[in-house]
Amino acid sequence: MPLRLFNTLTGQIDSLVPEDAAALRMYACGPTVYDYGHIGNFRTFLQIDVLRRTLLLLGISVRHVMNITDVDDKIIRNAQTAGIPIGEYTAPFESAFLEDLESLRVQRPEQLARATEHIDRMVMLVQQLAEVGAAYQTDEGSWYFRLRSFPEYGKLSKKDFDGMEDGARVDVDEYEKDSARDFALWKAAKPGETSWDTPIGRGRPGWHIECSAMSMEYLGDTFDLHAGGEDLIFPHHENEIAQSESVTHKPLARHWMHVRFLLVDGRKMSKSEGNFYTLRDLLLKGYKASAIRLALISVPYRHQHNFTFDGLIEATAAIERLRTFHQRLTRAALQPGSTVALQALAEKSQADYVAALSNDLNTAEARAPIFDLIRAANTALDQGQVFGEDRDAILAVLASFDAVFDVIADHDAEPTAHAVAWARSNGRVGEVSLELLSRSRLSDSQVEALLRERSEAKKRRNFARADEVRGSLADEGVSLSDSPTGTQWRRNPVTRHLKFDIVHWREKTGEWSAKIENLAIEVTGQTAIEVISKAQAEAMRMLANTIERDQPGEEVGDRQITFTVTLGSKLPICSPRVPA
Repeated sequence: MPLRLFNTLTGQIDSLVPEDAAALRMYACGPTVYDYGHIGNFRTFLQIDVLRRTLLLLGISVRHVMNITDVDDKIIRNAQTAGIPIGEYTAPFESAFLEDLESLRVQRPEQLARATEHIDRMVMLVQQLAEVGAAYQTDEGSWYFRLRSFPEYGKLSKKDFDGMEDGARVDVDEYEKDSARDFALWKAAKPGETSWDTPIGRGRPGWHIECSAMSMEYLGDTFDLHAGGEDLIFPHHENEIAQSESVTHKPLARHWMHVRFLLVDGRKMSKSEGNFYTLRDLLLKGYKASAIRLALISVPYRHQHNFTFDGLIEATAAIERLRTFHQRLTRAALQPGSTVALQALAEKSQADYVAALSNDLNTAEARAPIFDLIRAANTALDQGQVFGEDRDAILAVLASFDAVFDVIADHDAEPTAHAVAWARSNGRVGEVSLELLSRSRLSDSQVEALLRERSEAKKRRNFARADEVRGSLADEGVSLSDSPTGTQWRRNPVTRHLKFDIVHWREKTGEWSAKIENLAIEVTGQTAIEVISKAQAEAMRMLANTIERDQPGEEVGDRQITFTVTLGSKLPICSPRVPA
C-alpha cells in the first residue's frame, strides 16, 4: 500500500515514493542548538520519526539527513554574552538534544550534518549563485540573494511578492512576509564575531544557505522529501528553494511535509505565559518518556495539537493497557490451535492500522484497531478461547504497532534516571519532584527477575521462598495476580492526602482574598502529578462556584492555588506555593 502524504508544494495529498529504487531520500531541518529543546520542537521530530518508521514498515528504505545549526545570530549573541567560543557554547545543547531524541525513542538519521563542518560547501554555493547573477556583494563584504532573479519565489508558501522593493535587503535570519527582501547568504565579519576566512571574504554563513548546501551535498540536486515545522515554510524553506533551484534549475524536493504548531492548554507556548516545557521539565515532574512520546504523536501531524496534562495522563493509561495486555498474552499458557474469529480480527486490525498510517500518517485512526483487538482478545482470554496460533497473530500486530509507536517495550527508567542525574549535576535538583527523588522502586527487569525466582521456587515446592518474594514485591508497591495462564504484575496506585488553600486575586483592588482554606482531599492515583492535576481542577471549580455564590457578577481575575501534598507516610512531594 503506497504512503499518501500532504504535499505543501502542490497543496494536495500525493503519493510519496522514492525516485529511485535504492531508498527514499529525505532531509529534515534539525535544531538550532542555542538552548534545550522544548516539546513543540520535539513534536516535529517525533512526527518525522513516525514518517520514517512508517516508510520502513512499508518496506521502503530511507536515506535520512538532518542538519544541526551550530552557528546563527542567536548562538553568536549568546556565546558572546557567555564569553566562550560558539563550539563550546553549543556542544552541551547538541549533546542534550541527541540524548532527548534517544529518550523519546526517535531513530537517529543516517547522516547528521553540522553547519560549521560545511562552510566550504556553502561558500561554493554562494560562488555559483554569483556566477548566474542571483547573488551580489555589498560594500561591507556581505553577500545577498537577489530575489528578483527567481520569479518563482513564493511558490511553496503561496505568498505574493510582486510589490516587493527591488534591491532592499533584510539582515536577520528570521522575518515575516512583509519584511521579505534580498536575504543574507554570507555575513561579513564583525568585531568579536565567529568568522571564517574564505574566497568570498571573511565572515560567516546566513541561516538559509546551510540547508541548501548540505541537502544537495548528501542527497543530490533533487531529492524525494523535505520536512520540518510549519514555521519554516517561510522564509527558510522558501529561501532554500530559491538558492538551490537558481543553480541547478531542478526542483530541490519533490515533496514537502510540514508539522503544525503545538499549543499548551489552548495557548501558544511561551515562558511569559508559564506554559513553556522542555522534555526534561516533564520528566522531572514525574511523567514518563513513553507517555510524552505517545501524547505528541497521537494527534496527526497536520492537526494543531493542544498539549495538556490530561492528555499525558490519558497516554499513560493507554500505555499501561498495552503493556498489561502484552504481558498477559505473552505469559499465558495456551493450547495449540487457532480460532477463526481471532485470526480474522488480527488480519483486519493489521490492515486497518497500515491503511490509517498510509493515509497521511493518521496516527489517531491507527490506534483504534489496535485497542479494538486488545479488547476482543482480553475477552477471549477470559473465556479460554485463545490458542497458540492466535497469540502469534496478535503479537505480530502488536509488533507492527510498536515498530512505529514504540511504547509497548518499557524503556522509561533510563530517561527518568538520566534527567534526575542531569538536574543534580546542573544545580537544578530543586526542579525535581520530591516524590521522584524519594522513590526507590525496582526496575521492570528487576521485577521480572524476582518473578522468575518465585516461579522456580514454586516448582521446587519452596513455598516459603515464593511467599517471601511476593512479600518483597508488595513492599516495593508491586502486586501479583496468579492465574492458570500465568502471573501478572502491576505497580500499585498510592493514596495521597492533599491539603489545598485556594486564593482569588481581586484585580480591581489589587488584594489577595482567601476563599477556601484547608481543603483536604484524599486521592488515589499512579503518580503524584496525576493526582495534583485532578485535584487542582476540582479546587478551581469549587473556587469559581464559591465566587459566583458569594459575589454574583464579580469579574473573576487570576486565580492562585497554594497547596501542600503528602504521601500516606507524610512525606511532602510538593512544596507550598505562596502568592507573590
